[in-house]
Amino acid sequence: MSTFHTLAGTSRAEQDIKKSRFLAVAGAVSDPEAAQAFVAGQGDPGAHHNCWAWRIGQAYRFSDDGEPTGTAGKPILGAIDGQGMDRVAVVVTRWFGGIRLGTGGLVRAYGGTAALCLRGAEKVPLRERVPATLTCVFADLALLQARLAAQEGVEIHDTRFGETGADWTLAVPVERLEAMSRLVSDLTNGRAQLRVDPA
Repeated sequence: MSTFHTLAGTSRAEQDIKKSRFLAVAGAVSDPEAAQAFVAGQGDPGAHHNCWAWRIGQAYRFSDDGEPTGTAGKPILGAIDGQGMDRVAVVVTRWFGGIRLGTGGLVRAYGGTAALCLRGAEKVPLRERVPATLTCVFADLALLQARLAAQEGVEIHDTRFGETGADWTLAVPVERLEAMSRLVSDLTNGRAQLRVDPA
């Protein structure tokens, strides 16, 4: 079972880059509504930019808040993903100091401040994936294999072939179980089955 991490509490990190002040605040969030509430509560209305990102399983959002497209929100999200974090929101506030950083400088400043904040935070493990078995007939094998490979977060651990088809041993993100079961059933007209293995 693969393990992602979330935060035990709220974490902060600050740095000055070419006279601009960057403050990152990160916290654990349970759902998109909680993430948006966290973002709304952490921004400083007096700052030049309050850029943010959050990830909850497959769901994510980010905002450049007036900075050039792709220079703030995506690098913050990249910091979250790069450290194997989930159910986390990060807001990076910038007070402009008069010196332009350029797009590369902004990417490094926002992503770096978010990463600094997350590295220093106390983390707790999230057991995100559960073991499951997918049973299918040979006729559905190629289609299912292609679709499984495209499912983010799904791990294929083993494939066993029998006389009529195959059994795949998988690790499936908890929040994707229901959707995966529907997908498998829909693709094969109910011939294939996804079942959760006992722990």
